[in-house]
Amino acid sequence: MQKVIHRAWERGASDHGWLQSRFSFSFAEWYEPARMGFGALRVINDDVIAPLGKFGMHPHQDFEIITIPLSGSVTHEDDMGNKGEVSAGEVQAMSAGTGVVHSEYNASTTEPLTLFQIWIAPKVRGAKPRYAQKKFAASGRNNAWQTLVAEDGVKGALPIYQDACISRADMDPGTTLSYATRHPGNGVYALVIDGEADVLGEHLGRRDAMGISDVDKFSFSTVVPSSILLIEVPMT
Repeated sequence: MQKVIHRAWERGASDHGWLQSRFSFSFAEWYEPARMGFGALRVINDDVIAPLGKFGMHPHQDFEIITIPLSGSVTHEDDMGNKGEVSAGEVQAMSAGTGVVHSEYNASTTEPLTLFQIWIAPKVRGAKPRYAQKKFAASGRNNAWQTLVAEDGVKGALPIYQDACISRADMDPGTTLSYATRHPGNGVYALVIDGEADVLGEHLGRRDAMGISDVDKFSFSTVVPSSILLIEVPMT
C-alpha cells in the first residue's frame, strides 16, 4: 500500500480578485514538481468566482473535464452548441477530445460561485468531443457512495473516456464506509469536502486529501457530519 497526504494549507493559491483558487496539483502560475498529478488525475481546482466573474472562451484538448458546483450556478457555453447553467447538486462532464472551445461564468450579480474543476487524462487521445450534465439527488449519497462520473456504460453516471470513477458520500457522525476500487491497479484520491474523516490510520480535515494506491479496499470513518469526494483513476 502507498499513500500520500496533501493538507489543505499545502495547496497552491491564486487570487485574481474575481477568481480565488486553490490548486491540489501544479496549475497556471503555481508549479510544484512533487505535485504534478496522481495517476491519470491532473487537476483539482477549488474555485471561488465572484458575481459576474468570467472565464472567457478558451480551448481544451484531450482532457476529461468535470465540474462540480458546491454553491451557486456556473453558466456554460461551448462551440458544440451547448449553453446553460449547471447548479449546485448537478455535475458537468465534458470530453475535450479533438478540441473544444468554451466559457464559464457566474451570472449572479450578488452571489459567489464555488466549485471543483477536475481534469483527468483520457484513455485514448483524439476522441470525439462530447458534453453531459446531470442532477444528482442528495439522498443518493446519504451514508453511501454515489457514482457521479465513470467510464461509458455505467448506469446513472456521466460518461468519460477513461476507466475512472468519481464518487461522493455524505456521512453521518459515527459512520464507517468501505470503498473497493472498480479496476485492478487503480488508485484513489480522497478529498474531504467538509467535516473530518479517518482512513488508513490518518486523520483528514476539511479540504485535506489523500492519494491511495496498491490497495483495492479501505474504509472511511467519521465522528462529525462529513462529505467525501473520491476520484479513482488508473495509475499508469
